[in-house]
Amino acid sequence: MRRWPPRIPVPAAVAHRRAAAGAASKATEATDDLVRQHNRSIAALLRRGRFAAARRLFDALPVRSVVTWNTLLAALSRRGDVPAARSFFDSMPVRDAVSWNTLLAAYARSPRLDHLAAARRLFDETPQRDAVTWSTLLVAYARRGLMDEAQSLFNEMPQRNTASWNTMITGFFAVGQARKAMDVFEAMPVKDSASLSAMVSGFTSNGWLDEADALLTKRLRATDMDKAVDAYSTLIAAYGQTGRVTDARRLFDMIPKAQSQHKGHKRRIFERNAVSWNSMMMCYIRTGDVCSARALFDEMPDKDLVSWNTMIAGYTQASDMEEAEKLFWEVSEPDAVTWNLMIRGFTQKGDVEHARGFFDMMPERSTITWNTMISGYEQNEDYDGTIKLFQRMLEVGERPSHHTLSSVLAACASLATLRLGAQLHQLIEKSFLPDTAISNALITMYSRCGELTNAKAIFSQMHTQKDLVSWNALIGGYEHHGHATEALRLFEEMRRAKVVPSHITFISLLSACGNSGLVSEGRVVFHTMLHEYGLDARVEHYAALVNLIGRYGQLEDALEVIRSMPIAPDRAVWGAFLGACTAKKNEPLAQMAAKVLSEIDPESSSPYVLMHNLHAHEGRWGSASVVREDMERQGIRKHPGCSWIDMHDKVHVFISGDTSHALTHEIFSVLECFYRSCRDWS
Repeated sequence: MRRWPPRIPVPAAVAHRRAAAGAASKATEATDDLVRQHNRSIAALLRRGRFAAARRLFDALPVRSVVTWNTLLAALSRRGDVPAARSFFDSMPVRDAVSWNTLLAAYARSPRLDHLAAARRLFDETPQRDAVTWSTLLVAYARRGLMDEAQSLFNEMPQRNTASWNTMITGFFAVGQARKAMDVFEAMPVKDSASLSAMVSGFTSNGWLDEADALLTKRLRATDMDKAVDAYSTLIAAYGQTGRVTDARRLFDMIPKAQSQHKGHKRRIFERNAVSWNSMMMCYIRTGDVCSARALFDEMPDKDLVSWNTMIAGYTQASDMEEAEKLFWEVSEPDAVTWNLMIRGFTQKGDVEHARGFFDMMPERSTITWNTMISGYEQNEDYDGTIKLFQRMLEVGERPSHHTLSSVLAACASLATLRLGAQLHQLIEKSFLPDTAISNALITMYSRCGELTNAKAIFSQMHTQKDLVSWNALIGGYEHHGHATEALRLFEEMRRAKVVPSHITFISLLSACGNSGLVSEGRVVFHTMLHEYGLDARVEHYAALVNLIGRYGQLEDALEVIRSMPIAPDRAVWGAFLGACTAKKNEPLAQMAAKVLSEIDPESSSPYVLMHNLHAHEGRWGSASVVREDMERQGIRKHPGCSWIDMHDKVHVFISGDTSHALTHEIFSVLECFYRSCRDWS
């Protein structure tokens, strides 16, 4: 059968060319596929942070595309290695717009001023500038506060998008030129929710909350903007930070609860989201109105984890751990923040055992969690628990932070365990860069342990790192060990350094003078506090002054100080006066002080013990027995005294009236962990 139309024979040369072209096309496609596969492999390595492996693969490739080069150039740019990025850029055989913009971004992000100048030169050399090119340099100028240069570049831009206008607004607000930011906003041809958020953020950061409110509620139809709720949430949070909860609630109530209807279809324009609900809840919590926050929480239709954590934080701040725990068990997947809130809440309430229960239940613990529990023990004066948990932290291989070491050093200071504190000091010197807080903790530890030479050495090494806590720590150390002259000399040095003292400074100085009998010097210190620094004397200062004056025979003057106090004297003041009266054997004044002290603190054994000792010292054993019987009849017991000594790698605690002694903790095992940790971290 004959076919129609008949086949026309193709010349052999033409057929050969077609076959060759097809083979070349297939080879090109195969090469392109291979290059794309290699590009994906390089990108995957870079996403996992394996830059060295990505660079080795790049160097081994026989064929690379411009995408291959750009991928590695972008990685160098993100690493902040601008010289390496520039060298790599110069070696590129072919560059496209992405190449130029990537290197420009590397220069623009660098904090060095010479790199900004290099960015401008590269911008001028760029063969074809697109919107990204202009925007990158504009952001670089605005971020550095160079708004004159930014304005000049903005004026040159052939096309401005909304992001460019928003960059100018943010930049002017950042340098405090709010009026210019407002002018830019007014001149914008098209405004979006990002523009609105930039204006509200700028207003709130400059304290112009009323202007931000007027912009949202009066000058614009912000409710017609998609995502305008973000600007409302920003202002609600700002109102909460300044305590203007009523204004925050008014704004919150202006945001619709649900989606709006448009021609029978739902569309998202302006409605409450999780951020707006959470911001309003936080406003209530900041002012302590947990009930209103809970009512809002219960009304919230879609809660996220931030909502649960915010409400739990409200209860922990109010020390209502019962409600906080109820909420905790309702959270489907608590995160580290949720767990830490519970631990911190219980430790702040003094329930360390319950806090430790949550700590032990945690599936994973971060350094923050360890620090929360360790500092919780220390703040609740469970120093044994502090050191034991620190030992456990080292045993599981968790590296401590500066906050960890500060808490453990504070425990060492309170227990006066010099050996442990000194080993901590060695660990810090080998593996950490001491900051002000760590140095202050070391000063306190050495001071409490009586090693004032070491404390002074650390203080001297701090140079410009010293803060008020540093001065107070060393002055307190001198006071603690009866070196009043050194404390006063350091105070004069502090004044020459123009460091303003605090109430704590003067408590230490007055106590130091009282312990050493420097009555006139103590009176001068008290006068300096009131009249030179304008600090109001607190009850602790009056107690120290009464002790200072009374113990050296000036009982009538001490009583006049008490009567002239602008605040009600407490047990510390009357206790100091009673102690002075018994020391000077003035029974009439001692009886009066004991009577007042018993009325202020009926559970205290101090007035009974002091009066008993006074009678016993004078040989009036009958009167002493009457005091003891009266004490027993009132059901008042004297707490036994205790002391401890660090000896043979153990801390031994001795209780008055006990024939045995307890071991609070095994220091030797802690030190073993220290030695291992030093080897691992150094």
